Amino acid sequence: MEATAAPLMEHLVELRRRLIWCVGGFLAGFILSFAFATPIFNALVVPFQWAVDWHGMTADDVQFIYTAPQEFFFTQIKIGAFGGLVLAFPLIATQLYLFIAPGLYANERGAFLPFLLATPILFLIGAALVYFMIIPMAMWFFLSLEQTGGEGVASIQHLPRVSEYLSLIMTLIFAFGLVFQLPVALTLLSRAGLVTPEGLANKRKYAIVIAFVAAAILTPPDPMTQLGLAVPTILLYELSIFMARRFQPPPSEYDEEDEEDDDPEPGDAAPDSAKAGAS
Repeated sequence: MEATAAPLMEHLVELRRRLIWCVGGFLAGFILSFAFATPIFNALVVPFQWAVDWHGMTADDVQFIYTAPQEFFFTQIKIGAFGGLVLAFPLIATQLYLFIAPGLYANERGAFLPFLLATPILFLIGAALVYFMIIPMAMWFFLSLEQTGGEGVASIQHLPRVSEYLSLIMTLIFAFGLVFQLPVALTLLSRAGLVTPEGLANKRKYAIVIAFVAAAILTPPDPMTQLGLAVPTILLYELSIFMARRFQPPPSEYDEEDEEDDDPEPGDAAPDSAKAGAS
């Protein structure tokens, strides 16, 4: 215990230093995003404006409300936390890699680093898909449910709350961003020997069902948005199978040595046969 006390304390000190960097990066990103919360929210409203244009409506029809005095303030705090997490993610990922890198072999560090770089790129691709396609289609569907009032007909207008719109777009961005990490996660599991490309291919039908169930839970209840998440998820699963086959580690040489050790040698068989004849 005395021999392991010093290394344990060194690991804890190193972990504390990495966590301080992560928290500091998040707080810096939070302050910066909170300072520009209103422009960020206006940028997130652009997909809604596209949906309004598709309906032939004017810019004056883009209206948001908040029903509690503190609602928009807390919405700005959520924007700050969301932006802080996005801005600090490269720093957090780097600190995580620097913490675990000393415990990895050189070939393991070389294999892990490309996936670390691919993670934010895939997340941004998923977020871009939400921003440029999913949100405009979803808002177009919701705007199509409006109803013009008249004799015996109620007037139904779409007046979204700022907090609900932000929650919708943040949920979709995180959902698509996590789904786009599927190739990275399954490839790393394959390299670790926890899954095999053949096993992933055999479970393809279950993956398709899970993709549509997840899309039904995470997205609004319109078919286009659900297909917008389910179809990329299935394609990413197929890409994961290809990547798992591409980066699958070769059979270990130690396994071959163990098989050779299990085979009886000619010199070892003679004493056994001699014992059997003597008996």
